[in-house]
Amino acid sequence: MPGEVIDRPNPQPLPSHVPDDVAEKLLVKLDKPKLDESTNAALQKFRRAANFIAAAMIFLQDNALVKRDITFDDIKPRLLGHWGTCPGLTLVYSHLNLLTRKHDIDMLYVIGPGHGAPAILANLWLEDSLSKFYPEYTRDAKGLSRLINGFSTTGGFPSHINAETPGAIHEGGELGYALSVSFGAVMDNPDLIVTCIVGDGEAETGPTATAWHSYKFIDPAESGAVLPIVHVNGFKISERTIYGCMDDKEMAALFTGYGYQPRVVDDLDDIDADLNNSMEWALGEIRRIQKAARSGEPIFKPRWPVLILRTPKGWSGPKKVHGEIVEGSFKAHQVPLAAAKSDPEELKQLQDWLTSYKPEELFTEAGAPIQELLDIIPERPERRLGQKAEAYKGYVPLKPLDWRQYTVKKGSSESSMQRVGHLLEGVVKANPKSFRVFSPDEFESNKLSKVFDSTNRNFQWDQFSNARGGRVIETLSEHQCQGFLQGYTLTGRTGLFPSYESFLGIIHTMMVQYSKFNKMARETNWRGDIPSINYLETSTWTRQEHNGFSHQNPSFIGAVLNLKPTAARVYLPPDANCFVSTMAHCLQSKNYVNLMVGSKQPSAVFLSADEAENHCRAGGSIWPSFSTDGGLDPDVVLVGIGAELTFEVIAAADILRRKAPSLRVRVVNVTDLMILEPSSSHPHGLTKEAFDSLFTEDRPVHFNYHGYANELKGLLFGRPNLDRITIASYMEEGSTTTPFNMMLLNQTSRYHVAINAVKGAAKRNNKVQLRLHELVTEIESEIKQTREFIIKEKTDPAYLNDVGNLKVDTSSLSEG
Repeated sequence: MPGEVIDRPNPQPLPSHVPDDVAEKLLVKLDKPKLDESTNAALQKFRRAANFIAAAMIFLQDNALVKRDITFDDIKPRLLGHWGTCPGLTLVYSHLNLLTRKHDIDMLYVIGPGHGAPAILANLWLEDSLSKFYPEYTRDAKGLSRLINGFSTTGGFPSHINAETPGAIHEGGELGYALSVSFGAVMDNPDLIVTCIVGDGEAETGPTATAWHSYKFIDPAESGAVLPIVHVNGFKISERTIYGCMDDKEMAALFTGYGYQPRVVDDLDDIDADLNNSMEWALGEIRRIQKAARSGEPIFKPRWPVLILRTPKGWSGPKKVHGEIVEGSFKAHQVPLAAAKSDPEELKQLQDWLTSYKPEELFTEAGAPIQELLDIIPERPERRLGQKAEAYKGYVPLKPLDWRQYTVKKGSSESSMQRVGHLLEGVVKANPKSFRVFSPDEFESNKLSKVFDSTNRNFQWDQFSNARGGRVIETLSEHQCQGFLQGYTLTGRTGLFPSYESFLGIIHTMMVQYSKFNKMARETNWRGDIPSINYLETSTWTRQEHNGFSHQNPSFIGAVLNLKPTAARVYLPPDANCFVSTMAHCLQSKNYVNLMVGSKQPSAVFLSADEAENHCRAGGSIWPSFSTDGGLDPDVVLVGIGAELTFEVIAAADILRRKAPSLRVRVVNVTDLMILEPSSSHPHGLTKEAFDSLFTEDRPVHFNYHGYANELKGLLFGRPNLDRITIASYMEEGSTTTPFNMMLLNQTSRYHVAINAVKGAAKRNNKVQLRLHELVTEIESEIKQTREFIIKEKTDPAYLNDVGNLKVDTSSLSEG
């Protein structure tokens, strides 16, 4: 239970707008019994050792244990690393060790200040986790010298936390996402506690501001808990932080408003007693909330604990350099003694700094840490923060489903998303504890609501969703969805992120940071497989005419295409059956970034289940029923990529059969975008022989493509005879208009496809060449008439939906 409440004065009082009588009710006050002498001594020696190693890593290329005076030759030629956050990270690390050892708990440590790698690596070496994964980093002088001398050099560990760091599930290269990743990790992990350090610089980001609400999506009956610790050291790289300028009253008001119980930890005279008692209180509160939920009497709107840790930036480092304050200022952020390799004064200060930790008291003659400081480390290796299985070998594959049971009859009209919704309902039922959907507020709009026949939304602050174990989390922050998805995936479970196409770009850099983490993870020999991260992109520009130009943007395709070929897959299934097959495949795949693009509106089902399976396996194929003589000896090859774009290709083929019966057409659909790359560049890329079998060696080819033309040009680069290829695609033309007018505006309509086909075919077909001008002007006239009709009638002509024997409703619904 929470203790008494008290207002804790800020060490540097600032004007406050929170009245004292209000503040008195906000902050948790605890008695602070001192730790026993041996524990206190072990904690302090552990921290001295870790801080010594962290500081030495930034500077030294030799003389790692400083057994003689440091010389200029001992200093690295390039000083890389971030010191300022390290003492605070080690302080927390030491107490998590103590807490875990005492209570035998499952704990992960997620670091928001990602450039604090020196601290984390130092702690990993001390607890002997580095050597488990990297045998060369033995816990002796040789291993320690290798760690210190190699840090931030070629072949050594980088200056930020990444997939090479044991225990890490978060790429430290970009700020803002640590907290939501932590919450994703504890979902469906009921015994796991993630302690997440949020730096006061990171706290200024929009994603972090939203992530404070994440616990409102955590059901304590089925999931673990996150203990956030806001590390307030006052400074970013060169400026004060917002949180650093807030006093305790204001911080208490802020976090109480978020729904937490805040507790300030700032007693620098006895920080160990203060932090230990605060962590014990926080663990007690977590267990109290979980016990209530798991006993069938959940607390509605429980107030989870948050700790606000105030320590000086660069604590225990140089106080001043050249007369300017360093400790407790932004000058401690990176390298406090940047000229140590050339300035005698700074070299002397470095010597004094490192020896102030008294390494001779902390390490044996063999370079091993003394036993006393190891007494706070969990005895069971699997409990140590660097060796938690969830961080590197937690993969739980989904139970496979027979996707064919969710297909529909060839020749019908069906929404791909509605079919996918049926499949996802089956996935939810078969995998009630290892699959979740993280969606912006668009799930029903995207026609996926069939899932709700078997599950609920998971929103704990809603009385109608509370404690019902829902598998769908909807929140309007794409950043939060992505963070949840990353944490859930990197701890071994499978997730899906459906979104309106135009807004996935919001998390572009998050996706890239994740893929970098995944790339490095694949290059380690100790991280296991993880489920692929899956994006479902719908409400596409082709059917966002009702929401206007702002909702028309397929650029996320290009973002995924820029990733390493071994990491990325982009699929544009042409119909509902292909989409169900593709989704089933992606949910079973491992280690990829999968992007699936499709429409929520009803559209033609071109292929049976068997045909869809063959087509998706191949990644692309000739469609004989829409081609001349099954596609033999074509004058031109027409390629559709994307559901609506393929429909227009088929409609164009129908127009050409009527207007130019002598023109021979081959219709091709590509569903796996990566097959267009040469096989030498991508695992899915077509060989020259396979490419020519689809697109011929020398006939004109016209692509009608859903994304941007430059994406296709990049994929096709290196193929011979590219001058025969033309591409129509999204051209940044749009408005609030009709669905077909979107095709006209971007020159991807059936009429534009037909014109390109006539121009291409005329190069080898004399009969077409004779009628070239006549045919083109006739089709251009139909474009003009159609535009006039749309302007006058405010709708598309009904006949546009009649293609051969396919009667398809492509009208747009006006929700979303």
